[in-house]
Amino acid sequence: MYRNLHHPYDLNAKQVAGIATSFLRWLGIALLIVAGLGVSSPASAQSTVLADWPSKPIKAIVPYAAGGFSDQSARIIAEALSRQLKQPVVIENRPGGGGRIGADAVSKMTPDGYQLLLTTNGTHTYMAVTEKNLSYDPVSDFTPVSLVGSYGLLMVVNPTLPVNNVMEFISYAKNNPGKLNYASSGPGSGLHFAGEVFKSMAGIDIVHVPYKGSGPGLQDVMTGACQVIFAGEAKPLIDAGKLRFLGTTAAVRDPRFPDMPTIGEAGLTGYDLTYWVGLFGPRGMPADIQTKLNAAVKAAIAEPAVRKRLEGMGMVLLGSSPEYMVQQIRTETVKLRAIAATIPGGIK
Repeated sequence: MYRNLHHPYDLNAKQVAGIATSFLRWLGIALLIVAGLGVSSPASAQSTVLADWPSKPIKAIVPYAAGGFSDQSARIIAEALSRQLKQPVVIENRPGGGGRIGADAVSKMTPDGYQLLLTTNGTHTYMAVTEKNLSYDPVSDFTPVSLVGSYGLLMVVNPTLPVNNVMEFISYAKNNPGKLNYASSGPGSGLHFAGEVFKSMAGIDIVHVPYKGSGPGLQDVMTGACQVIFAGEAKPLIDAGKLRFLGTTAAVRDPRFPDMPTIGEAGLTGYDLTYWVGLFGPRGMPADIQTKLNAAVKAAIAEPAVRKRLEGMGMVLLGSSPEYMVQQIRTETVKLRAIAATIPGGIK
């Protein structure tokens, strides 16, 4: 008879299960340690990216042609932002459609902080009123950063036109219906809106001629192809005698021309259109980058040389929170819709 002996390593089922459980527990701990040493979590990786931002050049889209007010001011701002962010901020002009082409492009870009929109309220309030099928939402399709500054457009005419003030222009236009052309930076743009509101309030018939930017429009007013334009960057041409200044669209006088009445003061009572420049990112840009950009804009426009140059263009410098920017867009759009509703046939 053989005695029923157990090998020292023979174990029952319960003992085997216990050992397996312990092994799996220790294996899990070991894997967690390895993961912690060698692999970052998505949140950790994102934090690293945000901490390093910006680590390469930034592209700022200006949705207007080179040479206009928006382009000139944007280049001053971009230079200052480059100093603040320690990376080049490169301007890329994408004109067309009164600004909608460039704005629409940015709304669809990757929100990584390396692709921004430097624009006017032409793309975010005026176009929201004038365009029924706008391809982007001015609020929900962008990350607001900061307002830069506000300004009034300058109503200027070709010097050969026999008028010296707003009322003389209105009188001349009434005596020559359909014979005067006004230039704009494109259909639905702020300049277009300024012309149509003036036309409606004055009760005159002048023809709209759209361009890809205010710069080309100004050139044609100087040559006489068009007779009038509402533009922000006309001061050097006024000073040189190449254009005649009749008034500003804003409710307050341009500080560079303290003796020149506003259009409202000059006889078209109630005329008041103010414009602004602002910085946006595509929708979904990280809050940390938005905060850094907001601080950079405020620091940039606080630089004495930058302030002097922008104020020399007639701009009142602002700097704002993103929340105020959104509020301004909503409030202004309501105001402009009310104005547009008073124009027979709308803006066209």
